[in-house]
Amino acid sequence: MKAHDGMYIDGAWRPADGRDTIEVVNPADEQVIGKVPAGNALDVDTAVRAARAALPGWAATPPAERAARLAALRDVLVARKDEIAETVTAELGSPPKLSQAVHAAAPIAVAGSYAELAATYAFEEKVGNSVVHHEPVGVVAAITPWNYPLHQIVAKVAPALAAGCTIVLKPAEDTPLTAQLFAEAVHEAGVPAGVFNLVTGLGPVAGQALAEHPGVDLVSFTGSTAVGRRIGATAGAAVKRVALELGGKSANVILPSADLAKAVNVGVANVMSNSGQTCSAWTRMLVPADRYDEAVELAAEAAAKYGDWIGPVVNAKQQERVRGYIEKGVAEGARLVAGGPEAPREQGYFVAPTVFADVTEDMTIAQEEIFGPVLSILRYADEEDALRIANGTVYGLAGAVWAGDETEAAAFARRMDTGQVDINGGRFNPLAPFGGYKQSGVGRELGAHGLSEYLQTKSLQY
Repeated sequence: MKAHDGMYIDGAWRPADGRDTIEVVNPADEQVIGKVPAGNALDVDTAVRAARAALPGWAATPPAERAARLAALRDVLVARKDEIAETVTAELGSPPKLSQAVHAAAPIAVAGSYAELAATYAFEEKVGNSVVHHEPVGVVAAITPWNYPLHQIVAKVAPALAAGCTIVLKPAEDTPLTAQLFAEAVHEAGVPAGVFNLVTGLGPVAGQALAEHPGVDLVSFTGSTAVGRRIGATAGAAVKRVALELGGKSANVILPSADLAKAVNVGVANVMSNSGQTCSAWTRMLVPADRYDEAVELAAEAAAKYGDWIGPVVNAKQQERVRGYIEKGVAEGARLVAGGPEAPREQGYFVAPTVFADVTEDMTIAQEEIFGPVLSILRYADEEDALRIANGTVYGLAGAVWAGDETEAAAFARRMDTGQVDINGGRFNPLAPFGGYKQSGVGRELGAHGLSEYLQTKSLQY
């Protein structure tokens, strides 16, 4: 798609306040594919004022009409599915099949789920002698990352629209073209002017201005824990609500009764998908000590299959960051059994699919989020040792448990300090709440729990 040279504010594309631009680079070949405006505080203020002005009308719109707009948005996204996939492939470097199957398809499913929820959600309920109203929280600042550019947008914007909120979106500067395409879809779906607004720009400029703006009632942010802390502190000073989906270092626990080959192969695929740029990726594989060597061999073989098709990481800085972690893993005594720090191609920001064995729980690669195609395999002595290791990081976003019996796996999963656990490779559910414990965040996305993040409660006593 062709990049817009303005901001989508109050239902139209408008010139940015300044002349600064951001180059959009294809990470697979390092070629510039477009330029978008680098918005500033004035652009943010204009967008927030438009959202504030549109709030009363949209909040008063019947839920059935909000549901109809969301259904129309879903239909537009379906019609433009191929264009979405092509855009994500161009600016993120995602392989075309992944762009179609995940980057385009998942947001469509989420948008559809909120079209249904908006029509069926109990925005009012009777509790004893009270009537409880669930009302929109107000103007939402949605600050989204680059790793799943459209999914992360829809996971915030769709529930906010369903709730009756108005929105200002600041997408990641690496993937703004997908956000512009989404703005076109919102316009085509007939969402009223001012209800959704888009400001492209850098995080420390546009993102910070948006988080600090007094006209914003809730900041919904997905990204690093470090930035999430700053946003939380800023919002706290203004007594402003936040929803934070942050980092992860998820454990993939393979219990002794599990089908080891299946668990290892699915686990490797989970880490390598999207070039490892998934906050919920199972980047720590925990294996019984007596089956450790077998698991390592299986993982190395599985990782080797990804060398020919895995996409690049998003930019040069991320490539160096991931390669730095790989070098640190070697320096701290972990054993490379696949991949390594050397770039597998001369052009593009590629990182080799990498697997480490002999990883101990105190190593940097076992504690910090790498956000690249890097798997650490750890051994455990017994189930209690596995649980201690699984819970032994500051994160608690996701995880997996494998066992011969689902009841056994679920019993272990309930003891994990994490927000979402897949049992024996459980499938993605767009209605299930997603979010973390500990430093992985505050609040939940997706489904009814995600909708509730954008509502506030009022009770009337009779």
